[in-house]
Amino acid sequence: MKTNMNKTIKFGEEVDGFNIPVLNEREIRAAAGILFLGTFLSLMFIVFKGNFVPIKYIITIFLTDFLIRVFINPKFSPTLILGRLIVRNQTPEYVGAAQKKFAWIIGVALSGTMFVFFIIVNAYSPITGIICLICLVFLFFESAFGICLGCMFYPLFFKDKVQYCPGEVCDVKQKQDIQKTSVSQFLTLLAFIVFVFLTIYLMHDRFGEKPYDLFGGKSTEQTK
Repeated sequence: MKTNMNKTIKFGEEVDGFNIPVLNEREIRAAAGILFLGTFLSLMFIVFKGNFVPIKYIITIFLTDFLIRVFINPKFSPTLILGRLIVRNQTPEYVGAAQKKFAWIIGVALSGTMFVFFIIVNAYSPITGIICLICLVFLFFESAFGICLGCMFYPLFFKDKVQYCPGEVCDVKQKQDIQKTSVSQFLTLLAFIVFVFLTIYLMHDRFGEKPYDLFGGKSTEQTK
């Protein structure tokens, strides 16, 4: 009975070739994308409709999911299970479990604070807005770039060396030519940023015009 319990309540998987527990980064990124989409859409309901109901559901789901990850086992996290199903045909990318657990503890703290404010107290404030923004940034970086921002704080609290980071960023190595950014590429990026600002400045009024129905004739505003 105790052996079965130990297999159930644990953090990370034992994989041949790795000397520490690891997790599959691909399913973690998929799960982060799912949570990002849900959080972002619920915030849009607040911004455009003043409807706080979706965010309360998302916060409850978010907190429950992260509590399962941290205190029971990541393999039983609903979003990670869904992420595993989505990326099941992709080759796993293994990452160290220790730093992920630390990052998810931060997630528990953030979502727990939101739960207290939105569900228990039933109030919002600049604090909840800032926490929502932090959560969105963390989830976006994880899902879009494979960068675990929470993991970056791990070395500040633990002396043991971080192992098996996504993209092997923990290892000191020389960049390949395809990874290097040339001066011309930097100038191209700078020129594009200037282009965006010029477009906003010069085309703001034009872009602000309401489109008309192509097959229904011009809008009333444009016929005046």
